[in-house]
Amino acid sequence: EYAYLRREWIAGLQADPDAFHLEGYETGATQERFPYRRKKFSSDRPWPPPGAAVTFHYRSARLAGVAVDVHYELYDGVPLLAKWLTVRNNTGRAIQLDTFASEVLAVVESESIVEGAGGGRTRHLQVESDYSFIATHSRPDTNLVAHWEPDPQYTTQVNYLLQSPVLLRCYPPLGPDVSIAAGGRFESFRIFELVHDSTDRERMGLAQRRMYRTIAPWALENPILMHVRQADPASVRLAIDQSADAGFEMVIMTFGSGFDIEKADPAYLSQVKSLVEYANSKGVELGGYSLLASRRISPDNDVINPSTGTTGGAIFGDSPCLGSKWAIDYFRRLRNFIEATGLGVLEHDGSYPGDVCASRSHPGHRGFSDSQWTQWRTISDFYQWCRARGVYLNVPDWYFLEGANKTAMGYREVNWSLPRERQMILARQNIYDGTWDKTPSMGWMFVPLVQYHGGGAAATLEPLKDHLDFYGQHLMQNLSSGVQACYRGPRLYDSEETRAVVKKWVGFYKNHRGILESDVIHLRRPDGRDWDGLLHVNPELEEKGLAVFYNPLDQAIVRTIRLPVYYTGLTDSAAVSVEGGPSHAHAIDRDYKLTIEIRIPANGATWLTLGAAGRRAPTAE
Repeated sequence: EYAYLRREWIAGLQADPDAFHLEGYETGATQERFPYRRKKFSSDRPWPPPGAAVTFHYRSARLAGVAVDVHYELYDGVPLLAKWLTVRNNTGRAIQLDTFASEVLAVVESESIVEGAGGGRTRHLQVESDYSFIATHSRPDTNLVAHWEPDPQYTTQVNYLLQSPVLLRCYPPLGPDVSIAAGGRFESFRIFELVHDSTDRERMGLAQRRMYRTIAPWALENPILMHVRQADPASVRLAIDQSADAGFEMVIMTFGSGFDIEKADPAYLSQVKSLVEYANSKGVELGGYSLLASRRISPDNDVINPSTGTTGGAIFGDSPCLGSKWAIDYFRRLRNFIEATGLGVLEHDGSYPGDVCASRSHPGHRGFSDSQWTQWRTISDFYQWCRARGVYLNVPDWYFLEGANKTAMGYREVNWSLPRERQMILARQNIYDGTWDKTPSMGWMFVPLVQYHGGGAAATLEPLKDHLDFYGQHLMQNLSSGVQACYRGPRLYDSEETRAVVKKWVGFYKNHRGILESDVIHLRRPDGRDWDGLLHVNPELEEKGLAVFYNPLDQAIVRTIRLPVYYTGLTDSAAVSVEGGPSHAHAIDRDYKLTIEIRIPANGATWLTLGAAGRRAPTAE
């Protein structure tokens, strides 16, 4: 009977003689997965995350000399379990590890369905892994490690075909097919199992965001950044000067700018080093762009399709194999460039997307079955190397658990070719949708100061002084959401009036930075027909809430809104200040809602803050 377990059955259970048997365990504190050098705009989240650890040691009589350690970590303040394996080879000879399952867990089904292929995924257990590739969102359909399968032993389930997906098994989709040398060890990827106490979408999102704040605190680094379009020294210095003046904290020499991180010419390295030092003297971080995947190198260095035996058919069509001679030299060049110049930022586009490679001539892997594991190890080692040196990483894939700082919030690039007024609502939709599974700091947006993917003059903001209303709206809705955008162009301002608008919204953001980078509660999704908005919450701050309301209509509107303030920590009443004005006490009802009337200007926005007020006197009810 596998539907339940009675205590009196436990004494009669017998161990499998062929299994690995427990020979001991040890407990201790959590350990850092890799070194983390903080930036000046880092959060104060601890690293490693505080908690408890236990390691169980197993041996097998049948496989003498092979030991398996099963590691667990639990973290303070979040219902989260980390798990991974290490295999130690003390046989005196090399052994081959074809594959492994680092978790096999029978889970109670979330629903019982008789007909069909069984119930849906178990919704109260979320599984994440650092073995992650192409994705800008954390979603079950992009998780290649967590497999929800039928349990062949669970024969008393109500599903007629015994197909309820209630057995969680975590294993790589391919390989790893690695050789463990005599005296060597192998370490698996890590999985993180988050237990939800609700199926409410907002509460589940809050739990996931807390998980990432805990196990990837660098993802909270949220510098205000510019993408400078040209990488010649004069253009970069102008961008640095304006960034420093306006309060921006980072300049990235963007794609198509002429920046070349693969270049080893001493004169070029000296030029970039000089620019880095100039930026640092102004309190600005300087970095640049590099494309890895989605480009063709050569037939000898690109991934080989196992179905055809030739190049082509990769996730991005053609991509280099990270085990090829070119890739080994590429990562050497990047390391040398960063060390020689002091570059503080790398925007690594088209990161390793998970391609497999059937080549048998690449020095970094033996063949098809180990190609995914070795390429993931290569990119992970590089990102962790960057993290240890404080190099900020913009990576449009889900590499947070390997050291990346930020990925795309989620947008379609050609949408920035639409007329300016259409970009506004789409951008707010992207932010609203992207912050369900990401904190505001984890996703970047985009602002096309110059033409991007077409659209002409109707889509761009240059000259900035001529489109100051739209430029100001971009700044306001990004910064009031706590989200940084890539402001791509040659300059941040072109007049004193433009400069004043940029400094106004940067100043607003920095004055409220703590609450704006805190959790998001979703109020109303943008639809172009009425108001939309977000509420930032943090009970640990003096500003416990900041709500922002947008109006896409051509006329001012007045709306009565019930704000859900439960996650601010406020209970009876709140001090409400509209756009920094005087505070007024407002009652909070028994549903933790605060009712307020808000006027929002035409094609504009307004905001308010929530703080603690005196306790409301008891009433008859």
